[in-house]
Amino acid sequence: MPTPPRQSPPPAQRRPQPSRRGGARPVAPVRRKRPRWAMRAVTTLSVVVLASAGIGHAVVTSLDAKIARVDPFKDMKNRPQAGHGMNVLLVGTDGRDRISEEERRKYRLGGAPCHCTDTIMIVHISEDRERASVVSLPRDSYAEVPAGEGRKAHPIKINAAYAEGGPNLTVRTVEHMTHIKIDHYLEVDFTSFMKTVDVVGGVQVCTAEPLKDSYTGLDLPAGTHRLMGGEALQYVRARHVDSGSDLGRMQRQQRFMAALIERATSSGILLNPMRFRDVTRAVLGSVRADKGFGTGELLDLGRAMRNFSPSSSEFTTVPIRQIGYDVKGVGSTVKWNSAKAERLFRTLREDRPLDVHRKRTKVVRVEVAPQEIHVQVENGTHAEGLGQRVDAALAATGFRTSGRPVDAEDRSLKRTVVAHDPRWDRSAKSLAAALPGSELRPVKGLGPTLKVIVGADFRQVRKVRSEDPTQGDSIVVRGDETGCS
Repeated sequence: MPTPPRQSPPPAQRRPQPSRRGGARPVAPVRRKRPRWAMRAVTTLSVVVLASAGIGHAVVTSLDAKIARVDPFKDMKNRPQAGHGMNVLLVGTDGRDRISEEERRKYRLGGAPCHCTDTIMIVHISEDRERASVVSLPRDSYAEVPAGEGRKAHPIKINAAYAEGGPNLTVRTVEHMTHIKIDHYLEVDFTSFMKTVDVVGGVQVCTAEPLKDSYTGLDLPAGTHRLMGGEALQYVRARHVDSGSDLGRMQRQQRFMAALIERATSSGILLNPMRFRDVTRAVLGSVRADKGFGTGELLDLGRAMRNFSPSSSEFTTVPIRQIGYDVKGVGSTVKWNSAKAERLFRTLREDRPLDVHRKRTKVVRVEVAPQEIHVQVENGTHAEGLGQRVDAALAATGFRTSGRPVDAEDRSLKRTVVAHDPRWDRSAKSLAAALPGSELRPVKGLGPTLKVIVGADFRQVRKVRSEDPTQGDSIVVRGDETGCS
């Protein structure tokens, strides 16, 4: 009969046995439960592996079924030639009829839905999936609807194409205007936008000036703010907080998109399948997309977004030739600069970065273009010729100087002064930005011509540029250049 195994005494009763050398014999280690930090590490690793595998096919497949489908490419012929990468037409529609009455009152969403596109963007994902280029098309852009299906070609505001012919005519019009083949169509309304912002925990924005708009109810003091869904909607919809109107609104939308990408990539959402699922459900639960935008595309984008960062995205607006271009039967429109717009769209078709030719010299962006600011220079020092040098440098930057600098009454000025009528304070801030360290000094009754009194501290005239796309080429901004510093 076999001898039963000898039971070991409990750990507390074990005693070390003497060794032949007289020391204590090593005790065999006691098996213990795996520490919690190890369990967390294993869990984290499994999450990363799952995300690297494309977020998980089952998760994405379940999301695919929630997308409402449209057919924006039905019966389309003579389309532009396909380029490299993927082009998504992202349109924002009204959809206020799907928002609760309480939220409509709170966020000033009264009135009937316009059944038009409130926002139009071409989002280009590079073929290597390492870059996203976003081009905003002003909603009031002058457009030409192509002939087809018994319809004659006719002029229209680009956002009205949706009301006239839905997603199909919107895609036709955009392709006709840009010669870019649209691969996918994604339609987002107010509801999905608010849900997305809420589920990521809000998005941080910053503003140097107070933003107040009585139409949307936006009321932000200067500073940094974390906006949740409803406030974020007010922020991107406001059109009456700056002189740029719709152009200023597009720039805020671009900055917000960059901040949203930063939030998604820095908060671990893209590496957590469950959080990614929640975010995607919030977005896809109330959007419409073409039939080809399905599981495969979601997996592909999920893999690409793992390596995304704010610097991977770049934003610009189609170059503008004229704001307030009047068209009979259409009204006031925004006219594109045809030659510069074609260069921009060719860059997208060739899958090249928008900022490949961007000058790397530091240029400060200002609210008012230098070309709109009249300046009289005075020399407030005893340095001969200083006034002439400053006048020439300001003129080279674009300011409309008099070309006839004079000596100031006080020739012992230590700090450069920008004297201005309070009614032209925005112009004064743009001018002061070109003169680092200068002092703003309001002088009532001075009129539209600003005065620069050069002090002994003068070192240089810094290049400044307006964000108005009618001034030269459109500005290309990377996502990492739009955040709060």
